[in-house]
Amino acid sequence: QVQLVESGGGLVQAGGSLRLSCAASGRTVGSCALGWLRQAPGKEREGVSCISTADNITYYEDSVAGRFTISSDNAKNTVYLLMNSLKPEDTAVYYCAVYDTIATFLYRQSQYDYWGQGTQVTVSS
Repeated sequence: QVQLVESGGGLVQAGGSLRLSCAASGRTVGSCALGWLRQAPGKEREGVSCISTADNITYYEDSVAGRFTISSDNAKNTVYLLMNSLKPEDTAVYYCAVYDTIATFLYRQSQYDYWGQGTQVTVSS
């Protein structure tokens, strides 16, 4: 079993930055896709970004491309999401999840292998 623990959320003013971390413990996940998703109150969950640990291929949702950067440290079993130029519309609970491939993250988002408890990001205007 793998446990995912997110951290790094908080309250920040518009234009500010935060770096989210997601640490995996338990058994090694191996080659996979590590994704960040978010859900704002009253809105559907959306995939924000994803990285393939095998080849570092990344995906960004259009609204965050150019502002967010995903990275992973396989030695530490940790995935990061650096969020710059934050906007009030980025306010949400951010979750990390493990998928077998980026394609699963993109097209079969409910078919994750593991899911974290979430961290709140609030961006004030």
